[in-house]
Order: sequence, then structure tokens, then C-alpha cells
Amino acid sequence: MADLKKGLDAGGHCLLEMPSGTGKTVSLLSLIVAYQMYHAKENRKLIYCSRTVPEIEKALAELKNLYEFRQKNGAKEKFLGIGLTSRKNLCLHPSVSKEKKGKVVDARCRNMTASWVREKAKNSSNVELCNFYETLESADQNKLLAYGVYTLEELKARCQEERYCPYYLARRLISAANVVIYSYHYLLDPKVADLISKELSKEAIVVFDEAHNIESLSIDITKPILDSSARSINELTEVVNQIKQTDARKLQAEYRKLVDGLNEARLSRDEDIFMTNPVLPADLLNEAVPGAIRRAEHFVAFLRRFVEYLKTRMRVQNVVAETPASFLQHLKEVTLIEKKPLRFCSERLTSLVRTLELTNLNEYNALQRIAAFATLVATYDKGFLLILEPFESDLVPNPILHHACLDASIAIRPVFERFKSVIITSGTLSPLDMYPKILSFHAVIQESYSMTLTRTCFLPLVITRGSDQVAISSKFEVRNDPAVVRNFGQILLEFAKIVPDGIVAFFPSYLYMESIVAMWHEMGILNQAWKHKLIFVETPDAAETSLALESYRTACDNGRGAILLSVARGKVSEGIDFDHNYGRAVLMFGLPYQYTESRILKARLEFLRDNYRIRENDFLTFDAMRHAAQCVGRVLRGKTDYGLMIFADKRFGRSDKRAKLPKWINQYITEANTNLSTDMALVNAKKFLRAMAQPFEHSHESLWTEEDIRAKQIAAKTAQSSRNGIFTTIGKTSRTARG
Repeated sequence: MADLKKGLDAGGHCLLEMPSGTGKTVSLLSLIVAYQMYHAKENRKLIYCSRTVPEIEKALAELKNLYEFRQKNGAKEKFLGIGLTSRKNLCLHPSVSKEKKGKVVDARCRNMTASWVREKAKNSSNVELCNFYETLESADQNKLLAYGVYTLEELKARCQEERYCPYYLARRLISAANVVIYSYHYLLDPKVADLISKELSKEAIVVFDEAHNIESLSIDITKPILDSSARSINELTEVVNQIKQTDARKLQAEYRKLVDGLNEARLSRDEDIFMTNPVLPADLLNEAVPGAIRRAEHFVAFLRRFVEYLKTRMRVQNVVAETPASFLQHLKEVTLIEKKPLRFCSERLTSLVRTLELTNLNEYNALQRIAAFATLVATYDKGFLLILEPFESDLVPNPILHHACLDASIAIRPVFERFKSVIITSGTLSPLDMYPKILSFHAVIQESYSMTLTRTCFLPLVITRGSDQVAISSKFEVRNDPAVVRNFGQILLEFAKIVPDGIVAFFPSYLYMESIVAMWHEMGILNQAWKHKLIFVETPDAAETSLALESYRTACDNGRGAILLSVARGKVSEGIDFDHNYGRAVLMFGLPYQYTESRILKARLEFLRDNYRIRENDFLTFDAMRHAAQCVGRVLRGKTDYGLMIFADKRFGRSDKRAKLPKWINQYITEANTNLSTDMALVNAKKFLRAMAQPFEHSHESLWTEEDIRAKQIAAKTAQSSRNGIFTTIGKTSRTARG
């Protein structure tokens, strides 16, 4: 808190690594809210960004507790805290809320709330409108919500009573709220930042929680996307021809606006933007749209030509990697398409969609992606690479055009430039000096905090070999060796026997997990593990993973115990807490390196080496160790919790690798626990679990009451005043001596 205050006072950016589960969120919120209230005249809004909906809900719950505590202790301030997430999570409409895909929900919502739809409804009874949105529109905009803090569920419940739309209500209250908690994308993704976050003041304090993965602006184009875009262009052609015959004035009015500049043709604040421009400079927005794409029919023909060009580029037999400049040069030579019209593509498509009053925008998603790709490739020269891969494997043709963002700082740079204080925090930022280089910013405060514990309530164990003394590793050369796979299985089986309740096991990738589980099944290891615990598996499908997680928790709650097989960088590794009985041990099978043969990764490594002098191996190890730490950190979620952290790979035994783990984990790894066989690890684990199972009274020092805190504050003030007295005396004495 003291470091955070120094950073806010200095008006600079902070990089703070704090152990998972030790109150990072509530420490940030309590200090910043107190700072806001103390500097009330400055009206500094807090924008708190998190990754997932559960994390947003958790942060809102912490903020609500803090607000109630402040109220109980005499704070009389008018305070509003809200959260914002997608329509899919907030929609109350009886039929729209049942849709499973977010894009479908967005499209159906727009079909009922767009201004021209509502205008048409005045003259026709056949047009369906959203009653929740209409009630919100007709309500007094100054009395929409009472002061307080609302979790997402509470916001929905309140809006259900008032018959308001929660999504649009939250969006409108952003400008009035003291604290706004939402996803990274509302700030980092220009497609939505322009709509949601445009009016935020430069004085706002921005916090990126769990900020070890900040990337944006990459786009993949596939053959199905191009085919769908071609169909959308045919539909657009028909609609344009029809409008020319029935209502040509609309197209003429749009043409005149485009001549005046894009700002004239942009949407009003409350309308949903179909696709805003990724990042066009302000001076370009005031420019007239290039003549080649001003008329609707010319723009549609322009898009058709661009899509046909991309189709021809997809017909290659070898991998092609080129810079945006090279791509644009070839495009110009073949199709005579200039760079400037491409930059305006997504804004021009937005304008056309609005003019034509199109419904079912879900059908135009592919074309939206092509327009975004056109704008990005023409806007950025450096930090991007185009990679065309014709084959998924050696036999299956599945061409993909990657527009890869190699420079993570591009997306976040506007945030650093615009806001006075940006705080980046996570449990896994080590080594700290890597982040300012990669994200290209200067941190006034850069700290990694250790953990203070009343008892050693987690035990990190590094297993480097199996019971048969065979070295274990997920290295490519030995990862499918039957002896290594059997030893991994033996580790899981033996720990399933001794660990109570839940065990979470992480693998480097889905592919590796599938092959290991198949081999375990053939070896009969799974059948033996089932005798001790139920087994659940994380999959790439979000619904399946959610069901597996729910069943896993149920098995832990009713005493059966369970094993959850998961993947590093997957959904389970971030934002899901395995506190108390849900996670008494986390097993990290192998070192979660990225797939090093990936051409995008190779290009990024080359970019980091050339621009930031970061060696390939340093970055790969840094990335792997932060994800390993992120996975094992799930086991400890508070001072009263306890669990085992098992690192199963011989490479974890090397001190240079372990040095890249966060300070709070590293300080508890002893030499005696860094080069263990499975048998030795089991002996240590049994001893630890037996000790943790004993009755334990937390010391008075570890769990302070409010009276304790006040007493500490009084003691600190007394000590400070006595120190000041000593300094004054010393000052007088030294002046006398000099005299």
C-alpha cells in the first residue's frame, strides 16, 4: 500500500508482484478508494481491469465488502461501484438471453435497439423492440441507480425489478461511477475501447490485475472466413442495388458525410458499433474518405477485389512470411489497390451497415474480420508480420493467414500515454525487469513482495526422477518415453493415495495431455487412480470444462475426492481458485514451454531479440516459469489454507530455472526438496500433510482485529513523533558544532 501511494503521488506507472491469495485485490481497492476520497476534488476514477467474469465478480464482491466497512465506520461519501461484461452475461430479454453464442446475442440485441429500428417501430407494429431497453430510455437518466456497489448478479436483480437493461445501464453509469471493474478488452481492444472507454478522464487510475498476458490486435484469416465474406459481399450488392432504386437519398446523404470526414459519419454514443476502426489517428478521422470507396457500390466492389486477392494468396504450397509493407506492395501490383483506402475499410463498412439498416449482423462477422484485417495491415508498418501456413499437418491442406502482432506494447501503449497512473499487478511477474522492456514503459515503482506466514502452509517439492531413478521431463526427446510416462503416472497415483480431497494436475498442452492420458489408460494407471479419486478433464470447450469443474467441486465437497487434469495457459490455470479442500496439491507435469516450432513464436522471439535485446532462451524460460508459477499458485488462497506444490521435471532442479520463479515461492524452496525421487517426495509430503492436519490456532499477530490495527497506528505515530524529536535535536547540535 505504501509503495502504491508513492506511485500515485508521483503520477507514474507501477509494477507490483504480490503472492496469489494474500489479499492483492482488497489491498489495491482499499488504498485507491481511500486515495480517491481524500483527493475528492480531483475526481480520479478507478478503472480496474481483470481477465475473466469470475475474477470481475470476485473484485466486485471485495469492493462491496470494503464499501460496507467504510459506511459502518462513519464514511459518508457518495460512492458508486459497478462492473461491466458482455451482453451475453447481462441480458434479461426472455429469448435473446437463451442464445449460447455472444455474437448472436449482440446481433439480436442490435436488431431491437438500433435507432433506425426504434424509428421504424413508431410506424409499424410488426417491429420487435426490447422492453428493458425502452424502459431505460424513458427513465430519468439522473436517477437510474442508487449509490452503492453492485455485483453483476445484484445489478441484474435490480434491473429485473426496475425493468431496465443491465448492459446499457452499466455503460451509461461508467461516466458517473467512482470505480468501474471490467475486462481488459474494454481498454486494450480498439474495437470496443472507442465506444466504452473514450470518455474516461486522463486522471483515472488504471489497474491491470493478473496482467501477465497482455496482447491484442492479432487476426487469423481462414478459407471459410473468405467464403463467408464473399457471400456477405453478394448480399451487400443486392441490398445496395435495391436501396438505389427505392431510397437513393440515403446513399447520397451518406456520400456527403463521407466527403466531410469520418467523424461526421460516425455513430452516436449509445448505438452499438458494428466494427470501429482499430486505431486511426485523429487527423485521419477528419479527412475525407478516399474517393475510390465513397460510393456504396464502389466500396462493395473494392471489398470483392480484396477478398479475391486473399483467396489467390491462400493457394500456395509453401509457408510465406512477409512484412505488411511487402504485402501491400504485392497487393498494389496485382490489384491496383492503394494503401489509403484500406486504412478506412472498417470505418467505411460500419457507415455502410448503418446506412443500409442491416439486421442479423451475425452473418457479417467474417466480412467484419476482413475489414479489420485490411485496416490493421495498412495502419501498422512495424511490430507485425504476415505468416501464411498452407498445411495444418503434412497431409491436410488448411491454409491460415496470420496477421501476428509481435510487439505486445502496441496495444497497451495508448493506455500508458493517456492515463497518469497505470498499475500492473499479478502473482507471477518475475523477473520484473522483463515487463518494462516488453511493454515499453517506465515504472516509478517496481517491487516483488514476499509472503509472511504464521506457519509454512505450502510445501514446494521438485521431483527430478521416478522411483526407478529414471529422469523425468517433458522435453520433446523423452516426453513419450514409456518409462517417463509411467513415472508421471506413478506420481499422480501415489499422491492420489495420500492427498485428501482435490488434486489439480497441469500439463504443458492439450495435445500432450491427450497422449499421456491415452498411454496411462493402456498401462492401467487410470484404473488404479479411479480406486482412490474420480478423474475429470479440462477440454478446449468452455461448456465442457465448466461442467467438469462443477463435478470436480461436488466430488471434493462430498468427501469422495477428485483429480482434475488441466492445461497450463488454459481456462483452469487463470482465475479459478482451488482453495481449501478443492486443492490440497497441484502437480505440474513438465515445464510449460510454448510450442517452439510455431512460426509466430519464432517471429516474436526474433523481434524481441532485435528490438529489446532479449535473448530467445531468456524469454522462453521466463514465459514457461511464470505460467508454471501461475498454475501452482492456485493451491494457496489465504493464510488459513495449505497445500502441496509439485514440480515434476528434472529441469526444475536447476537453480537458474528456479531463480525465475516469483520470490514468494522461491523463498520456501529448500535445497533438501529440489532433487527428489518420487519415494522421497512422498515421505516429505506425508510429513507435511500430517503436520497441517493438527489443530492450529492462528497467532494474534497474523489475524489482526480493528482494535489491533488502531493500536498499531497509535504506536507508529508515537514512534514517528519521537524520531522527529531526535532528528530536530541532532539538527540543532550539528548547526551549533558548525557555528
